[in-house]
Amino acid sequence: RPHPATRQDFIQPSQGTTPAARRDAGVCAPVTGGYTCGMSTDGRYRRIWNQVAIIPPGKVASYGQIAQLAGMPRGARMVGRALGRAPAELKLPWHRVLNAQGRIALPPDSRGYQRQQEQLQQEGIEVISGRVDLSRFGWRPTLDELVWGPGMLSDSDSGGESGT
Repeated sequence: RPHPATRQDFIQPSQGTTPAARRDAGVCAPVTGGYTCGMSTDGRYRRIWNQVAIIPPGKVASYGQIAQLAGMPRGARMVGRALGRAPAELKLPWHRVLNAQGRIALPPDSRGYQRQQEQLQQEGIEVISGRVDLSRFGWRPTLDELVWGPGMLSDSDSGGESGT
């Protein structure tokens, strides 16, 4: 079954070559005397959102794992902020992101906690006392998945034959 997030669905930074084009696309940030076009918060959020978008159904990842895959080691807290600020129209599978121990990071008595637990269970992920067994349900992406997206070029899709 194809993954809902395809390559064209990813949030792409501006293709513009001028600072003004990058600024208008949200890639540059205002600073005294102009703009800086380094890696803005928006750019880092985009990289985080792209990684979250490719977590396959039935699998989970930690905040730290997503940060690492987005090129921001030690950026786990930023992953949480980016998910909280993601536009709803991205329809990110935010519920597949857990803390490093496999626990839902929201307060157990919150509506968000209940919603996350329900969404995980709907995907067949076993949640016991707010915790998911990462050795069983943790996402371990292959290089092909990271480059092409989940399910692409996997042996299970082709019955194990390369087609050559």
